[in-house]
Amino acid sequence: MCSHQPPCPTADSPDHPCAVIVSAHPEQGWSLLCNGTIVFDDTGELLPDGRVVSPHRSLGAPALAA
Repeated sequence: MCSHQPPCPTADSPDHPCAVIVSAHPEQGWSLLCNGTIVFDDTGELLPDGRVVSPHRSLGAPALAA
């Protein structure tokens, strides 16, 4: 799908979320990447083959003991 140079990572690559956004819908909370991946604001993903990647956002830095 990608016509960028250098080409974006494929949906099977570990760095697939780095692909270029081709359609953004922030009001609905999702964006379509040029590799066919749909990424959601909660960090979940839907891959072109139908696989689901669960949200994986960080809960923040752990508190340090004083």
